[in-house]
Amino acid sequence: MGIAALVTWLLTAAGGFYLLATWIAKGGVRQPRTSHFPPAVIFGHFLLAVIGLVVWIVYLVVDEDALAWTAFALLVPVALLGFAMLIRWIPVYRGAGVGAGNGGPSVPGTAPNGVPEKHFPVAAVAGHGTFAVVTVVLVLLTALGVG
Repeated sequence: MGIAALVTWLLTAAGGFYLLATWIAKGGVRQPRTSHFPPAVIFGHFLLAVIGLVVWIVYLVVDEDALAWTAFALLVPVALLGFAMLIRWIPVYRGAGVGAGNGGPSVPGTAPNGVPEKHFPVAAVAGHGTFAVVTVVLVLLTALGVG
């Protein structure tokens, strides 16, 4: 089950890298900020997920239960930050995002409506979230010794 968790974690990471690259390319870190996602939330989510993945890989190599629980503990704030971003993304997806055409500022090089996350494909967000949930469950079950 540990290897299955690694595979789903890597698939989650691939989707996350795509979403992060899209957010950055569409102006997520430019000033004035037009994104609904504070950079600290985006990069905190990314950093904690990467640290957790490294801990998980080390766990798989050395088979120390404390590392499995550490990886799970790191996934809790990752999941909370991810859920917070999802909640903030839904109105943008539905067209309620702030930006040009919606009464907000337009920044050259950003999304047409000024909101970088408006460019997130629904399939990428859904896939990233689905693999993330599966990863959390598999990591927890592995830490509990199930399977």
